[in-house]
Amino acid sequence: MAKKGKKTKKGSNKDDGLTLIASYKRAYRDYEILATYEAGMVLTGSEVKSLREGNAQIAEGYARVRRGEMWLDGIHIPPYTNAIGFGAHEPNRERKLLLNRAEIDKLEARTAQGGLTIVPLRLYWKDGRAKLEIGLAKGLTKGDKRQSLAERDHDREIETAFNRAAKYDNN
Repeated sequence: MAKKGKKTKKGSNKDDGLTLIASYKRAYRDYEILATYEAGMVLTGSEVKSLREGNAQIAEGYARVRRGEMWLDGIHIPPYTNAIGFGAHEPNRERKLLLNRAEIDKLEARTAQGGLTIVPLRLYWKDGRAKLEIGLAKGLTKGDKRQSLAERDHDREIETAFNRAAKYDNN
């Protein structure tokens, strides 16, 4: 008799058990991502319930090391609709990130050099826990962005020419 697989929620990726809550796709265009890390987050109950509804905005967020701890600032988790008064949370509060000591020390050393920042890339559920993928990033200038667009256009033209040549060879 075959085993039944675990049922996954709508929008989840069956391969790695992740359910995406929010992502910051524009970070890959605005920054050069040098390294990525997975971090846990310290959340209140109403924040978890709000995330279960799929509510979060991480595009304006950033992380920093303060007093040997990693803190996330600038993300917005709206209050849970049924949490009123005492059970509600501050939507824009700082949230503590959970990383290994070695990772925190490495990130602190790299950002202290200057020119680097830590940006949130994805917020997702992994095995029932909210996880945040953060990236050590270097900001791109307008010239860098233009160069990458030019490279992409050049690659697209080469691909088009190759497809046309293949089409004529078949005929």
